[in-house]
Amino acid sequence: MTPSLTPAEIARLFDWLDLAALGLLFFAWMLIGWLIQNPPKSRPSVSVLMAEYRREWMRQMVTRQPRIFDAQTLSTLRQGTSFFASAAMLAIGAALAAIGNAEQLVGVANDLSLNSDPKFVFEAKLIVVLFFLTNAFLKFVWSHRLFGYCAVLMGAVPNEVDDPVSIPRAMKAAEINITGARSYNQGLRSIYFALASTVWMIGPIGLILATCITFGVLWRRDFASRSREALMALTDDMGHRKF
Repeated sequence: MTPSLTPAEIARLFDWLDLAALGLLFFAWMLIGWLIQNPPKSRPSVSVLMAEYRREWMRQMVTRQPRIFDAQTLSTLRQGTSFFASAAMLAIGAALAAIGNAEQLVGVANDLSLNSDPKFVFEAKLIVVLFFLTNAFLKFVWSHRLFGYCAVLMGAVPNEVDDPVSIPRAMKAAEINITGARSYNQGLRSIYFALASTVWMIGPIGLILATCITFGVLWRRDFASRSREALMALTDDMGHRKF
């Protein structure tokens, strides 16, 4: 960072449009997460619909013999979280390297934005990207651990269907599985917004547009996608919950 800059000088480096764009970025990130996890009952999100299928998965797991399919499915989920955690870690390293060598990149950023911003501005924008990448990494790591907890709980479900603890333990595994999936989805959303925040390099207008596009893409995938239509069409077949 540039130690010679005073707080007043730093404040002058960012105009009201930059602050508005940054505020919109974080507001959109928090809003879409809240909407996906707390949708109106008349329009459930894909995440909410899938949560019910995860519960049904664990109900079916109780009577499935052998449970190789369940173990393989959970292993696939853990592999996905492990892959994205590794990718996020690599991206964090790249962002830190870019901050440490900002002098070589600031010229490119200024050419794209047609401005002459100092190095500190470029570093501050990269820190926003780094924030989202770090959040994504933490969410993926926690999701991976939760899926591990779920595996242990699944292993604790008795093979006897009539055992009184079979269904309760299966439902505990389902809730841990749902929590792991929620954390995984939060990590993916952070990756989306990390990509959107890189557009701030060319100016606040670019960041506003990228934020709106990212919000729209995420909203569509959870509330207006064909996959959601398929889930809605098959919801009543379980007989446990109707949306």
